[in-house]
Amino acid sequence: MLFSPFIAARYLKPKRLYLSIISVISVVGVSLAVWLLTVVIAVFTGYGERIRDSILGFEPHMVVDAGGIIGDYAEPIDKIIDQPGITSITPFVTGQVIMEVTNERGTYRKAPMIRGIMPPEGEELARMESKLALVQDPQFPGEKDKFVTRGEFDINGFYSAVIGDGLADGMGVDIGDTILLFSPTDVDTMMNIVNKLEKETGEEERKNLIDDVRERTAPQELTITGIFDSGHFDFDNNVVFAHLETAQVLYNFDLEECHGIAIRTDDGFKAGEYQSELYSLLPDQYRILTWGQIHKALFDAVAGERQMMYLILFMVVIVASFCTMNTMITVTFQKRAEIGLMKALGAREEQVASVFLFQGIIVGLLGVALGLLIGYFTVHFRNEMAGWLGQQFGINFFSEEVYKVDGGLPAQIRMKDILIISIGSFILCVIAALIPASVAASMQPAKALRSE
Repeated sequence: MLFSPFIAARYLKPKRLYLSIISVISVVGVSLAVWLLTVVIAVFTGYGERIRDSILGFEPHMVVDAGGIIGDYAEPIDKIIDQPGITSITPFVTGQVIMEVTNERGTYRKAPMIRGIMPPEGEELARMESKLALVQDPQFPGEKDKFVTRGEFDINGFYSAVIGDGLADGMGVDIGDTILLFSPTDVDTMMNIVNKLEKETGEEERKNLIDDVRERTAPQELTITGIFDSGHFDFDNNVVFAHLETAQVLYNFDLEECHGIAIRTDDGFKAGEYQSELYSLLPDQYRILTWGQIHKALFDAVAGERQMMYLILFMVVIVASFCTMNTMITVTFQKRAEIGLMKALGAREEQVASVFLFQGIIVGLLGVALGLLIGYFTVHFRNEMAGWLGQQFGINFFSEEVYKVDGGLPAQIRMKDILIISIGSFILCVIAALIPASVAASMQPAKALRSE
C-alpha cells in the first residue's frame, strides 16, 4: 500500500477515541449535506416534471389565435391539417361561464372556464379517455385494486359536458346530473335591454323587451357524461369540456367563429420546430404559441426556485467542508510529533501533504457515498415518511391543493443532478483538505519533535 494513503487511513481510524469521533463527524457532516441537497433537488425536479407531464398530457402543444376572434377557422385549419407531425387539430371557444347546480344540498354557482371543442376521435379520444378519473368498482367493494372510470369522454351531443373531478366533487355532481351554464356576455345584453326598458313607455314594446331578456339569458342545460382527472388542480377545479357549438351559442358566435385552434403533435418537445414551420404557412394576422410559451411564467418560477435551492444548499455543503477542514486541522496538531518524525526519517513535504490530502479524499468519498445512499432511500420512501411525520406533528408537508398537483410528493432523481452534487461535494472536501495539508507540510521536524 502506498505511503500517503496508508497513513491517511490510519489517521481516520486511530486508537484514541477523540480522534475517532471527529473523523466520524467529518464524514457525517458531508453525508448530511449531500443527503439534504439530493432530496431537495429531487423534489424540485419531480415537481417540475409532474407539472410538465400534466400539461403535455392534457393541454394542446400549440395554439393558433388572432388576438381575439378567428372569423373563419376553416381557412387556417386547411393549411395546417396536412402538415407532418400534426396528430390532431380542433377549433375551440374558451372563456368563463357561470355554472349553476341544484341538488339536495342546495343551489351552487361557480365561474369555471368552458372549452368548446370538436368531439375527439381516434388516438385523441383515447388520450382524453385515459384522463378520466377513477373510482373503486362498486362490484368489488372490498378490493382496493379494482377501479372503474367515472363515465366517458363524450361530448358528441350538444347537451353533454365533461368536467374535472375537483369541480364535480366541489359542486356535488356526478355522472348523469344536470348543470346550467350562463354566458357572461348575457350580462351586457341584459343591461342594454334594461336601459331600453327604462326609456320605453309602450306596454307592447316593454313586453317584447322582457321576452327578449328571457330568451337571450336562457342557460345551456348540459348533462355530465364524464369526469376527468388531469393531475393538475387548476384544470380539475376549473374546466368544463363541451361541444364547440354549445360554447359558440353561449358566446353568441357564428358557426365559423372561434377563439383559437388547438394543435397536438407527435412530440410536444418539438413544438418549437413545428411553430416555425406554421409561421411560414399562415398569414401575419395569426399568432402561434407553444405550450412552453403559454405556461412560461409557471415553468420559469419552478426553474428559478430550483436554481436558488441549488445555490443555498451548496452553501450547506461548503459549511460541511469547513467542518471537515477544522477537524483535519485538529488532527494535524494532534499528530505534530508523528509528522515531525516522518520528516526526520526523510519524508518529503509533498508526501506529508498527501497524507492529509488523501484524508480529505477519503472523507469526501465516504461522505458523498453515504449521503447519496440515504438520499435515495429518503426519495424512495418519501410519501411514507411525509405521512408518518404529518401524523406525528400534525403538519401537511405537501398540500396538493396549494402546489396544484396530485399523486403525493413528487420527486425524480436525475443522473445529471447526482453527478453535479457528487463531484461538487467531493471537490469541496478536497479543497478543504488543502489548508491542513499545507500546515502539516510546513512543519519543521525539530520544532515538531521538541513539542513532545
